[in-house]
Amino acid sequence: MTPTLTTSLHTLDISGILDCAGQWLTTIADALCGYPLFVLLIGGGLFLMCYSGFTSLRRLPHSIRVLRTKQSADGKATGQISSLQALASAVSATIGMGNIAGVAIALMMGGPGAIFWMWMSALVGMSTKYHEGVLAIKYKGRDRDGNPQGGTMHIIEHGLGRKWKPLAITFAFAGMLGTLCILNANQLTEALVAGVWNGDDTVSLRFAIGIAIAAVVALVVLGGIRRIAKVASYLVPFMVALYFALVSYIIVTHIQDVPGVIASIFTEAFNLRAGWGALAGIAIIGARRAAFVNDAGIGTATIMHGASRNTEPVKEGLVAMLGPAIDSGLVCTLTALAILLCGDISSGEVQGLTVAMQAFRTAIPYGDMFLLTIVLCFAMSSMFSYSFYGFTCASYLWGRRKARWYTYFFILSLILFAVVPLKAAVGLCDLFYAFMAFHTMLALILLRKKVKEETRCYFNKTSTTPNTSSI
Repeated sequence: MTPTLTTSLHTLDISGILDCAGQWLTTIADALCGYPLFVLLIGGGLFLMCYSGFTSLRRLPHSIRVLRTKQSADGKATGQISSLQALASAVSATIGMGNIAGVAIALMMGGPGAIFWMWMSALVGMSTKYHEGVLAIKYKGRDRDGNPQGGTMHIIEHGLGRKWKPLAITFAFAGMLGTLCILNANQLTEALVAGVWNGDDTVSLRFAIGIAIAAVVALVVLGGIRRIAKVASYLVPFMVALYFALVSYIIVTHIQDVPGVIASIFTEAFNLRAGWGALAGIAIIGARRAAFVNDAGIGTATIMHGASRNTEPVKEGLVAMLGPAIDSGLVCTLTALAILLCGDISSGEVQGLTVAMQAFRTAIPYGDMFLLTIVLCFAMSSMFSYSFYGFTCASYLWGRRKARWYTYFFILSLILFAVVPLKAAVGLCDLFYAFMAFHTMLALILLRKKVKEETRCYFNKTSTTPNTSSI
């Protein structure tokens, strides 16, 4: 057999294996992340919202006042970062590929109507994030080396009791795998291939890009949570502002089409032409992609907000609940409008960033390059935060010193996920997120009375004029 033929067969085998794995993962993920995940996240979130007396909506002005208040550590504080840094880092994890690639995927799979259900998920997610933030501080624990940390695993162990520890351990394992930036690495590579190499997509090129991504991420994540939070607090606001400016330009230049696009979001959300099954499918697609966008109910927010120096659980919950409003409410809407106004979602092949970049290129000279720059920053900031999530889960299981090996594994995994097909990446993300969501939502529902009690005590103390100087 000639070397050329051997090489071709080798390439074919790799592609075939990856495609086959993608099909299997997609099938399994569809089964777990369809109706079960929809009922768990949306149904569970609605229950928490109603049980709490719509705290996340009624106390929104108060949460903004809390966020604006300067935070200082006191003698009781055990965290590493401020509440603002925790929010910025948590949002930096969600404002990334999910807000651009995730929205594009949702539009291609479910049409404009999927965006409406992403909005509903964000509204419900605010209440879920509030409960996560409260419990993250109330049940902050320590890893095996005695270092303070938060997360769903500590909420389960200390909030529900030691008999629930096996569930805490399984969450930690799912958290390590679910935060490997599978979709982020994959879609960032896709963006670089489309934007820099004009679509000349090969396995070797993706492998080389993966190595470059891993090297950049390593420079930040090996510095720990303080470096991650510092980078995120500067990077995220600037990139959001730039992204807002670009989409605003697209909206202004296509203002005559905006009413029709907005109308299509609402009409297609309740489109019954194809029956109730199709309507349910659109809703599930929107909620499924929203889970990846805002992480509400997944448990990652409990890890980041558990690292806050804040000693008041309710204040941390009020800060945490702003996350879905920023990423799913603002950034996802901007992305959806840009794609629906200037993009093409009629292709039968599911694409992510490629669709968004085509829309920006159509609307703005060199718009795809501007978007590529923003995507690079969004994706990197997401990876920085996700590395901390996985590291914290590993620290819970084995202690901080041994968890350093997980950081190296995280960095190397970026190379692998740069190569896998999009369907496989989406399937893996959804699968791990489903496992994490089950643990987190179960804990939130079982501990809802504790959250309600903390909320009542806090607002009884603060009355109508809260004293936020001690935050």
